[in-house]
Amino acid sequence: MKLPLFPLNTVLFPGCVLDLQIFEARYLDMIARCMKQGTGFGVVCILEGEEVGDAPQGIARVGCEALVRDFQRQDNGLLGIRVEGGRRFEVLDTELQRDQLMVAEVEWLDESPEQPLSEEDQDLLALLKALAEHPMVAALNMNTEVAGQQSLANQLAYLLPFTEEDKLELLLVNDPQQRLDGIQVLLDEMQGEMLN
Repeated sequence: MKLPLFPLNTVLFPGCVLDLQIFEARYLDMIARCMKQGTGFGVVCILEGEEVGDAPQGIARVGCEALVRDFQRQDNGLLGIRVEGGRRFEVLDTELQRDQLMVAEVEWLDESPEQPLSEEDQDLLALLKALAEHPMVAALNMNTEVAGQQSLANQLAYLLPFTEEDKLELLLVNDPQQRLDGIQVLLDEMQGEMLN
């Protein structure tokens, strides 16, 4: 499966919302094609290089499909789009087109079936509800209703201020319970650092 890539300094998760400003020709063309064909593009995290200009040297080997949900011309004349995370994928191979657009051969990763929340997940659910009230999160109009462990894990991993490396590790985890456990470990570490 070939997928055009949009390398960013961020990690997108399934079901999560991201606002982007598009101004480079290669990405304007890519978005136009995606909208015409009703397809998505891939968001991958930049490990080495910049978002603007030449294609970055190093990108993550795992990413998330982005589906355009809304778009508008912004006051500054740029195209603003709102995307929602779709399926996760692994990057098998990449090629650079003449316009510096990166296209990848990807393999979709299997998603575990949604699991109901357990008693132990209530603290994390309360944390997500608190995050949802933050003005920056509220501005995304993200549906923070939780269907189960998978959507709880995805939203927390996306919204919490973890490092890109930590987020990529969470994105790779297939099992929602393991992903929630990983988030709890990172939260405990963050709290420990704040206390020291």
